[in-house]
This record gives sequence, C-alpha cells and structure tokens, in this order.
Amino acid sequence: MSKVWIALGSNMGEGRKNLDLAIKMMNERGVLVEKVSTYIETEPYGYTEQDNFVNAVCIAETKLSPRELLEVLLKIELDMGRVRIIKWGPRIIDLDILFYEDLIIDEEDLKVPHIEIQKRSFVLEPVNEISPDKIHPVFKKTVHQLLLDLNSCDI
Repeated sequence: MSKVWIALGSNMGEGRKNLDLAIKMMNERGVLVEKVSTYIETEPYGYTEQDNFVNAVCIAETKLSPRELLEVLLKIELDMGRVRIIKWGPRIIDLDILFYEDLIIDEEDLKVPHIEIQKRSFVLEPVNEISPDKIHPVFKKTVHQLLLDLNSCDI
C-alpha cells in the first residue's frame, strides 16, 4: 500500500457534505482514507468572482498506481457532477493529488507533488495540521517550513 495526500475542495451546494461524499467514494474505490484535516473555509484562488470554498486534506493508503489514482479521482469528480468551464472556477468537488509517497512525477497531465503546493495556504495549512513533518521531495523542506516560508511572504 502506498501513502497519498489528497486535497479536497468545494464551493457549490453544501461544501462540507460534498467533501464527506468524496471521502466516502474514495473509500469505496480503493483509496482508504486514514486521516482528514479540519474543514476550513477559504477565499477563492485564481478566479475570485465566486463563493468561498470549503477545503481539507486527507491522508490515504492505496494499491492504485499514481495514474490509476488520478483516474479514480477524476471519475469521482465527474460522478459528483463536476463540470470544467472556467479555470479555477466554481466546482462541486475538486480532488488533487498532493503527494504520492515521495515520488516525483512530471508528465503532461500528472504532476506529483502538486506543482502549486508551496503557493497555497489553503493546502499547506490542512497538510500542516495532519502531517507537518512531511517532506516535499522537490524542495526538501517540511510542509511546516513551506507554510512558514509562505506566511513570511505575506507580511
């Protein structure tokens, strides 16, 4: 079994229930969620003319390969009704692979670790809550240090 970190977000309908349903669907499809961060409300990123998001991060174990995991997450998004119209636009559910063990994958449609983790407090804060000592395999820093670095840029 491989350990994975997955970001969840929703800003359409009932966000918390959407995250709960996505976690249930992951468990049913071979992504066994072990730990979930606190759900936090955050302002939209990128495209800001939309409702706030509910965000969280979970740690799970899976026998799926990174590619299979991506396919399962995209299928869950589709099954829950996600439609991609505007980049960073409103969505009923968003599921992103943040880390897959310590792998570094750089393919056109699969980037692990997620390429914008270090820029997103709404991702770093929940990861820091449940896994502060997780080391980013590219930057060679803990998630906690990445969050400190990001917060020092906000001053």
